[in-house]
Amino acid sequence: MRTVKDATGELVSELWERPSLLRLADRALAGASERPLWLDDPRRPAPHPPLEGSHVADLVVVGGGFLGLWSALFVAEQRPGWNILLLEGGRLAGGASGRNGGFCEASLTHGLANGLARWPDEIGRLEALGGENLDELRTFVRRHAPEADLVESGTLDVALAPWQLEELAELADVAPRFGHDAVLLDREALMGEVRSPAYRGALWTRNRAVMLNPARVAWSIGAVLASKGVRIAEGTVVVRLSREGPFVRLETGSGATVRARAVILATNAAPPLVRAARWRFVPVYDYVVATEPLSPSQRASIGWERRQGISDAGNQFHYYHLTDDGRIVFGGYDAVYHFGSTARPRWEGRSPTHRRLVAHLLATFPALEGVRITHAWGGAIDTSSRFVASVHRAYGGRVHYAVGFTGLGVGATRFYAKILAGRVLNEPHPAEGLGIVRDGPVPFPPEPLRWSVIELTRWSLAGADRRGGRRNAWLRLLDRFGVGFDS
Repeated sequence: MRTVKDATGELVSELWERPSLLRLADRALAGASERPLWLDDPRRPAPHPPLEGSHVADLVVVGGGFLGLWSALFVAEQRPGWNILLLEGGRLAGGASGRNGGFCEASLTHGLANGLARWPDEIGRLEALGGENLDELRTFVRRHAPEADLVESGTLDVALAPWQLEELAELADVAPRFGHDAVLLDREALMGEVRSPAYRGALWTRNRAVMLNPARVAWSIGAVLASKGVRIAEGTVVVRLSREGPFVRLETGSGATVRARAVILATNAAPPLVRAARWRFVPVYDYVVATEPLSPSQRASIGWERRQGISDAGNQFHYYHLTDDGRIVFGGYDAVYHFGSTARPRWEGRSPTHRRLVAHLLATFPALEGVRITHAWGGAIDTSSRFVASVHRAYGGRVHYAVGFTGLGVGATRFYAKILAGRVLNEPHPAEGLGIVRDGPVPFPPEPLRWSVIELTRWSLAGADRRGGRRNAWLRLLDRFGVGFDS
């Protein structure tokens, strides 16, 4: 990504982070809030009170993001007489569910290419299951979260270099076999949708993703849960699990306790409450910025009337979309890992990546020079070595959890919540027999090897982008063993 083409088609050799763009980025970021745009919302519900005292429950769900909310909902729908508690350490949707870029994908396999490589015999069934899941999610949003700004124009995977366009063309040949409404756009056709001097072409997939306001969807699930009698406690951090006869005992940092017949852990990239989970994912920090609402002239300069979600096709990629009030939400590129698989609130705030992202935004849309950034935030993603979540049991089958969503959790969490709910209810989901559910990821190694492997992989992926997509020996070795690193 060291070169882009201008509007005349002539190559302009330049780095994304050329000094002039970085200076513009610094000015644009001055005064930006570190709160996620989606959570900086007057419609945010008042917090539920924390849990106090001692309790007994049929089911306790730990985590108030999408995985926990959907899991509680599916169990409550099937067992309306159960006593169900949902415990959230902070606020509902305060983690990854309220910090992402607003993309909701049908894919359960982190994209069709990854699914074909790993589960070629099952990919048709997995693509169908993902499509059904997205359709059901879309129906829920229309009914319960009409204010969530659902946009159904699909996604544009844009090529910034010739090798990326070649890969998109190969995917365009394969994708329709699996129900994708996908069309390859040349530069001229793409300019009719979104105008950027960096673009060479794109794959427009119109039926495998929607854009939405994720926090408002999560809050709506919470409201439905409350209407069904599920008790939600926020500001309640679970610090320990232990066995107590036929129960699992949960202890909170404030001293409240619960004895539960079943537990679902939905804690994303937070330090796991089950020791075995620490080998199945690593927390990776991703960063996002949001502009002020664009002026009519700025909107006209870039087009984008259909408001498709956009991502570029590099290994280090950006994702971005346009909100209902005309802001660009722009994130990705860096995937920042901290030694020891540590997750800290301080890493959710301002980062050098924000400066880089704004420079990249201005390189993509030069006509937006002078636009102000109102929000710049970050959050941790639970990354798996196979890029796909896995489901597990602990404590003799009384505790169930899923980890490793690798950035596509807005949609996939709903699917995995059905699997978790089925295990709690002893009603197995039809997908239980598939390899994606039956098998787990290759574990990440212990430190310091873990940090070394991840940093080498990040360096190699960046190098592949500079070398026209050519993967070095390290990446080829990872490919051979079916493992990798992504955000």
